[in-house]
Amino acid sequence: MIKAGERIDDLQRSNLKIIQNPAYFCFGMDAVLLSGFAVIKKEEYTVDIGTGTGIIPLLLSAKTAGKYFTGIEIQEYMADMAKRSVALNRLEERIAIIHADIKHYDAIESGSVDVVTSNPPYMQEFHGIKNIEDSVAIARHEIKCNLNDILYKTSKILKNGGRMYMVHRPHRIVDIICKMRKYGLEPKRLRFVHPFIDKEANMALIEARKGTGVWLKLEPPLIVYESAGKYTQEIIDTYGY
Repeated sequence: MIKAGERIDDLQRSNLKIIQNPAYFCFGMDAVLLSGFAVIKKEEYTVDIGTGTGIIPLLLSAKTAGKYFTGIEIQEYMADMAKRSVALNRLEERIAIIHADIKHYDAIESGSVDVVTSNPPYMQEFHGIKNIEDSVAIARHEIKCNLNDILYKTSKILKNGGRMYMVHRPHRIVDIICKMRKYGLEPKRLRFVHPFIDKEANMALIEARKGTGVWLKLEPPLIVYESAGKYTQEIIDTYGY
């Protein structure tokens, strides 16, 4: 179950555990916040694009009444860890992990998915990357797939009226909204995340729907820390910290 360099971390929710390797990419606050922002209804089918170690399907399986979750991951080793985490938590009947490149993966029927989630690579630039096959670089930079790839696939597999939930960086919001509309995904909710109340936003949570009318709700900012090392009450109440 565990390979050299790996560890098992407690997700502090429903006795869930996750396998991670610090030498590769470990999940962060962005994935946790996305799992709280996403609304998954009873019996809905969710696909997580770029699932990494499977953190988002794992958290959503505990937080929501969603029927089934599929995580798609391009990196073979990360997908393998995610599969082993699913098995560790005995969630094989609710979560499937697929090792595939979304640009060429067509096994999911068009218009069959209720919800898509994604915590994609944020960075467009290749500046400073020494090895484009490095796991951390692939997770952070648009090397193996980019925003267009993710939104095109999302639009293809979502049902009409289906929802997408994404976490990204505030400096790319204009780009994200323009490209969502290009692929028939209309932004519906937008919430900026600030580390402290007096600091600028460092994350953005966005919901879009396929084939719906124009209406965007800008939600109140989400503040993560009340003071150094102390989470705000909303983070504690909503996310279980």
